[in-house]
Amino acid sequence: MNLRKLILTENACYKAGKTIVPKGIMVHSSGANNPYLKRYVRPDDGLLGKNPYNNHWNQDKPDGRQVCVHGFIGKLADGSIATYQTLPWNHRGWHAGGSANDTHIGFEICEDDLTDASYFSAVYKEAVELCVYLCKQYNLTEKDIICHSEGYKRGIASNHGDVMHWFPRHGKSMDTFRADVKKALIISTSPPLPSPPLSTEPKNLYRVQVGAYSVKANADAMLAKIKAAGFTDAFIKTE
Repeated sequence: MNLRKLILTENACYKAGKTIVPKGIMVHSSGANNPYLKRYVRPDDGLLGKNPYNNHWNQDKPDGRQVCVHGFIGKLADGSIATYQTLPWNHRGWHAGGSANDTHIGFEICEDDLTDASYFSAVYKEAVELCVYLCKQYNLTEKDIICHSEGYKRGIASNHGDVMHWFPRHGKSMDTFRADVKKALIISTSPPLPSPPLSTEPKNLYRVQVGAYSVKANADAMLAKIKAAGFTDAFIKTE
């Protein structure tokens, strides 16, 4: 995970200063064909790039709305994928449009035109890793993760379709997402394999004889040749 932090300090949500005890995670997607983080996250840290339209979310009420999430996943200016934390994780966000604001950390995945399989795969992986990170931070499990549309069905979020208008296009669902988070949690919490025990038995030494000579001068010549080749511990033994 490529996690960075730029808190949206000018957003009215941040200024409200309310906190929560996170009980779950809500996955959102932006609903707009713009995969670049600079659309939402400000100020430019040298990686995001310029937003000429000034329609980012680091302002009191972006687009006149009371909206703010804990993080965004999308593209940097160079096209690589990153996650930006935009609120303290225990801050009460304005993302669900319902009571889930009081219980859930919410993050947005920046959408493209929903057809790019490589982009989807990259942000999906980043989202899984972010959820693993948050689960470990707040003692949550994959069962505590829902998307916005699931929140609506539970009566704790407004009527939005994300992310189920996008994930199935690439063979994924929230069930597969939760399963992938579960697998990653198991791997990240598994103890390392023990190192093999050090042997206490003495090592065997094997000597290689390169020749036997009845004339000592010939033996001396071979010894010199072997040492010149780098075998400095060679020696002559008489019988």
